[in-house]
Amino acid sequence: MIITRRRLLALAACSALAFPPLSIAADKKPHNVVIHVTDNDPAKWNQALNNSANLQKAMGRDKVNVEIVVNGPGLDMMKFDSIVAGRMAEAIGNGVELMACGATMKAANVTEKDLHNGVKVVPGGVVEIMLKQEAGWTYLKI
Repeated sequence: MIITRRRLLALAACSALAFPPLSIAADKKPHNVVIHVTDNDPAKWNQALNNSANLQKAMGRDKVNVEIVVNGPGLDMMKFDSIVAGRMAEAIGNGVELMACGATMKAANVTEKDLHNGVKVVPGGVVEIMLKQEAGWTYLKI
């Protein structure tokens, strides 16, 4: 069967009616996302920071709460001299919450002075994630 331009446009119009696009601008509900990072890998950190920025851009900074929770080896990327320190500062400036696992810090002999300015400490990273999920937050693992 030959598909003409007219037929292709008609099919596209039917598809658009059957599956209307989500109107993000019309969405009034606040959204909450917790991003979990456990790796000491700049590529994964950049992905988490990119996802945070993209969520804020798509939804509007005032319509989405983003929290990045870090435990395990990922803690090294939260240090003040980290390769992603500049990006963390930008994220914090845009309202992204960066949370370090206090249990990981204790085990690694890391203090708050070692962390990037603006990073907050929670007693346990996995506990923070569990509480966020129980409160209805969306979970993303990077």
